Formats: sequence, structure tokens, C-alpha cells
Amino acid sequence: MRKLSGIALIALVSFIYSFSPVKNPDDPIYTVTQLSSPMQIDANWDKREWKRTKGITLTNFMGEIPAFKPLAKAKMMYDKDHLYLIFRVKDRHVRIQTRNFNGPVSGDACVEFFFSPDQNFPLRYFNLEINAGGVPLMGYHTNGQKEFKLLQPDELKLIKIAHSLPGNLEQEIAEPVTWTVECRIPLSLLQKYTAITTPEKGIGWKANFYKTSSRSSNPHWITWAPVSNPKPNFHLPQFFGTIVFN
Repeated sequence: MRKLSGIALIALVSFIYSFSPVKNPDDPIYTVTQLSSPMQIDANWDKREWKRTKGITLTNFMGEIPAFKPLAKAKMMYDKDHLYLIFRVKDRHVRIQTRNFNGPVSGDACVEFFFSPDQNFPLRYFNLEINAGGVPLMGYHTNGQKEFKLLQPDELKLIKIAHSLPGNLEQEIAEPVTWTVECRIPLSLLQKYTAITTPEKGIGWKANFYKTSSRSSNPHWITWAPVSNPKPNFHLPQFFGTIVFN
């Protein structure tokens, strides 16, 4: 085997490190509790199951700080067959224009969950993005934004989604409004694209939670786990935090 020079070896190590998960003792950890019985998906933040569940607040802004700062919170649970998510956003300048699956939902008021379900490949991830009108986009990424597959519409319909706002708005809602999005994701859907490390007590996945509205009159990009990048970009799995199933 050809030996690398010292300079070449340093360059190779730097290249590998740049695409490896960042090991930061301050990276956030969220404990995901197990759901004991079936739950109705109705976008109700205040129902019994969610009241018993601790949540997280998205506090890290990427790019230019917006004039108005939305307050976004998220909660998550799981059972043997599904992941459950709910977001609540205290917002203004709410835009809902995208109606088609896998459309540009992140231009609207949008919440997002990016996650790596295979512990052996923490840089391979799903991105689930749902606008405030309940329209989803979802893909599986094996090499960031360079190599990915979007889920098909019939697959996206397997994700049960409920939302508190209308499916479309002709104009932005400029005044203060609180909205919620709730969803249930079948684990079997994920397994069509990759092996997954089965959620159970003590298992951890890399993940991040986001809120955005890039095409509204108040554009912003908010994250749960901090993302060190000069420009807003959610597709950086090396900065994911950790969710631990309990």
C-alpha cells in the first residue's frame, strides 16, 4: 500500500473529521418517553398524554435574527410501532402557500424533524418537514443534500398529520397566532429506506428539531441543537443533538 506523506495524512484526517458528528459535551439531549396506549392525532397540545411529557424549546437562531422571534416548542413519544411528535409555535407573519406533498414547505411557517435512526450511520438521516397547513416533505439522505430520495405521496399518506390552522392562507397572518402540528410516523415506513436501531429504553438517535419560514415577511431559521454554520442550513447532521428513548 502506498504510504501517505505527512501533509497528505493531515489533509485526509481533516477531511474525515469535517464530515463526522461533532463531539460536544454541551450538545443537548432529549429523553423520549414511551406511550402506554394508543393516542388520537388531533393537534391538541393540551391533551392528557402530552401534558405528562416534557418538551424542548427551540432557542438557537441561524443567520440574521428576525424582527419577531417565534417561540417554538416540541414534544416526542414513541411506541413499538411509531414515533409521535407535536410542535406548538407562538408566531406572527404566518404564511401557508404550499399545498403539494414534497413541495417547498420550508418557505411557509414550517416545523421540521431531522433524525438518524441507524446508530451505525449517524450522518444518514431523514428530514420530515411539515408546514402549518399540514403538508409534508420527507426524504432520506445518504450524503447530505447530494444523495437523497424523496418519499412517494402514497408513503407520505402513511404519516398521520393533524394541524390547527387552515391548509392554505391567501395572505399571511400578521397578528399573533399560536398554531400546532402533530404527527405519527410508522417505523415500518423508515425501514423501507434503511435499517433502524429499534427504539427501546437506553437507545439513542442523533436528531434535531427546527422551525423556519424562509419566504415569509419575517424569515427565520431556529434550531434545538446549535448549528455552527455561517449561513442557515439544516442539512448538517454533524451538529445533531441526541434523543434517548426511555
